[in-house]
Amino acid sequence: MLSLKVLDLSYNNISGVIPKSLERLSYLKIFYASFNILEGEIPNSGCFVNFTAKSFMNNYALCGSPRLQAQPCKNNIPRQNNKALLHALKYIFPVFGSIIIVVALIIVYKKWKNKTTSGFDDNNFLGSGSFGSVYKGILAKGTEVAVKVFNLDLDEAFRSFDVECEVMGKILHRNLVKVITCCSTIDFKALVLEFMPKGSLEKWLYSDNHALNLLQIINIMIDVASALEYLHFGSLVPVVHCDLKPSNVLLDNDMVAHVGDFGIAKLLGEGDSMKQTMTLVTIGYMAPEYGLAGIISVKSDVYSYGILLMETFTRRKPTDEYFSGEMDMKRWVKTSLSGGINSVVDPSIVQEKDEYIVIKTIMDLA
Repeated sequence: MLSLKVLDLSYNNISGVIPKSLERLSYLKIFYASFNILEGEIPNSGCFVNFTAKSFMNNYALCGSPRLQAQPCKNNIPRQNNKALLHALKYIFPVFGSIIIVVALIIVYKKWKNKTTSGFDDNNFLGSGSFGSVYKGILAKGTEVAVKVFNLDLDEAFRSFDVECEVMGKILHRNLVKVITCCSTIDFKALVLEFMPKGSLEKWLYSDNHALNLLQIINIMIDVASALEYLHFGSLVPVVHCDLKPSNVLLDNDMVAHVGDFGIAKLLGEGDSMKQTMTLVTIGYMAPEYGLAGIISVKSDVYSYGILLMETFTRRKPTDEYFSGEMDMKRWVKTSLSGGINSVVDPSIVQEKDEYIVIKTIMDLA
């Protein structure tokens, strides 16, 4: 026990306090106790000085240091009164908290229903996907967010919502879209997401009002590769995104790319390199082994990344009507490389002839 390095207790409905004896685990480097019903003071010495707010978020009544984004501990309350107060709060907080959440969700839900399939105000509509629509919203403090409302007429929407909540609760990276919170009732499910003001990579590729230069494209592709590297090898549980494409690559104000939409993602078990599944993968970005046997692995995402690279530099979708029969995007680019890369690369991104050499190297890799 004393040599323990990783302890993940999140999503286990654990109640009570965090034992101070855990401070003695000097080898403990990774600790998660989020999404439980813990209360009391968060230990503040030993290995706990290295843990962040992410380790303790979404709990019942934890208190501690401001750096952990927890409420301050009221140590000045007499012991006797403290016990009585905590006993009362155990009943008061859940009741009032539940009422507030239910009322808030009903208000949001009614606004959504009043617009029928249009969702919230049409002016705030950002886009739609396989399982619902996304709208722009503003929190009480003025923070802009994206609200993804699931279409519960679709059976797959329930599973997609559960997957996104589970996956995004386990991962955190600068190149992944952050889930701020999940909202769920019997007939309403939504995710509140970090807002990406520059929109999707798809918008920049296929809109006449937007244009990317070579340096921006390379930086975006590096950001996406960094996100995949983290999902596959940097998180506690390997995650396969399963649906990497331009519409799921979102850009912030600084044109930094963030990978989003984990609705069909798969968590690989410890030691697993692949999994057989019937996930709904987007045609054109799907690895051959999935199409033949329904097998997904981290290599599936790598294949999709190669298609994404080719699409970004050619501005041609893998589902383009040009590709039929045996001719697909991969074969088209490979054939063109020997005859001259300039025949397939979008000319608007090339400023100097020397840049074709850089692009050819990248396309060879793709």
